[in-house]
Amino acid sequence: MTFRHDFHPTVLREYDIRGIIGETLSEHDAAAIGRCFGSIVRRAGGVEVVVGYDGRLSSPALEVALTAGLADAGVNVTRIGCGPTPMLYYAGTVRAAGGAIQITGSHNPPNYNGFKMVLAGRPFFGAQIRQIGDMAAAGDVESGTGAITRADVRADYVARLAQDWDGRRGLKVVWDNGNGAAGEVLQALVARLPGEHRILFGEIDGHFPNHHPDPTVAANLASLVAAVRADGADLGIAFDGDADRIGVVDDEGHMLFGDQLLVVLARDVLKARPGAAIIADVKASQVLFDEVTKAGGKPLMWKTGHSLIKAKMAETGCPLAGEMSGHVFFADKWYGFDDALYAAVRLLGILSRGTQRLAAIRKALPQVVNTPELRFDCDETRKFQVVGEVAARLRQAGARVADTDGVRVLTDDGWWLLRASNTQAVLVARAEARDAAGLGRLKAALAAQLVASGLAVPDFDAPAAGH
Repeated sequence: MTFRHDFHPTVLREYDIRGIIGETLSEHDAAAIGRCFGSIVRRAGGVEVVVGYDGRLSSPALEVALTAGLADAGVNVTRIGCGPTPMLYYAGTVRAAGGAIQITGSHNPPNYNGFKMVLAGRPFFGAQIRQIGDMAAAGDVESGTGAITRADVRADYVARLAQDWDGRRGLKVVWDNGNGAAGEVLQALVARLPGEHRILFGEIDGHFPNHHPDPTVAANLASLVAAVRADGADLGIAFDGDADRIGVVDDEGHMLFGDQLLVVLARDVLKARPGAAIIADVKASQVLFDEVTKAGGKPLMWKTGHSLIKAKMAETGCPLAGEMSGHVFFADKWYGFDDALYAAVRLLGILSRGTQRLAAIRKALPQVVNTPELRFDCDETRKFQVVGEVAARLRQAGARVADTDGVRVLTDDGWWLLRASNTQAVLVARAEARDAAGLGRLKAALAAQLVASGLAVPDFDAPAAGH
């Protein structure tokens, strides 16, 4: 039978494939993804693709269709079942598989789902994802009959996670699984760790009945904060729906931002690897870059996006990277992919070896005020043009501009950022200053640039975050 398939134009995205079940994404799409990706793996000399899936209601059916498509391309498929995305990355890495695919909607609403892919141990993104659309439309695929087998990697993965706990005493920890895919793995992990552990919402449930599975949004951490305070815990740890992103609450119940967490982790890594590069995305606080320098490291600002960060880590040999979104990447003792469970193990080790509580570490960081991430609509065909226009005007005015990803402008007050989203028709902005007056001036400068490019000024009056 001749193969040909057209995808909905919105699902093939920069970092993954993602859509709304029954509207823009179906089992037919899953089968086509398998057929095309399997063909890419075969043409690259690969013979095996590892497949896992998260706890969403639509994931099992998508997994069956994806697996069939991969086998029809002539690659062997190893099914590892339901679990967190980093467990899939781990399985693909230790098996040296030609490819790996996790079916996951990550932190999106319950009716969303998608696919995160790895080709020969490297992120599969950007033009590679667009290639799947081109291959499907042209029917440019391989044919064959691949073998389909099952493998349970949970025990090996958990043992490997626990292996790198290097603390001296047990801690009291509250974990918020958010009904996400880490549930069973998390239960097995905490059984191996010393101390007292309580898991909230440990049952894997694709309805997400307790809260939305995004640990970077403070409202989603309300139950965790309450439990940490009630228990007198040392800290609280939360995961997103597929556990490749982490959220942390200190012993006083205050949320650590992604860049604050990275400061804690970087200081520890740099003790063993002085002079190493530490990568963070352009949305990170200047405090992070300054603290990495103080700790003897070389801060490297890079583009936002987990696939882009992983690729830059591999290029530079960097031992640690992180994003404001809660992705943390360890290549120090680990494999270079984003794994919230592993980041948690390393954080527990740091705190249990040290004498300071996490709140004290947070409060000792230089205090700044900043906006939350500001997102506002901008036409897909216009968003990158606007950023280019702003950059050109700023350079002409002699401003200090970094253009790694959009424009990040450094002033005597602090900095502001404007970048185009790679996945949505929006512009993203952020600003940070030492005080509220400085933040006001940065917002005004950003607003003036938007007006100069013919855009309406968005609402900048969201409360500033102390940081």
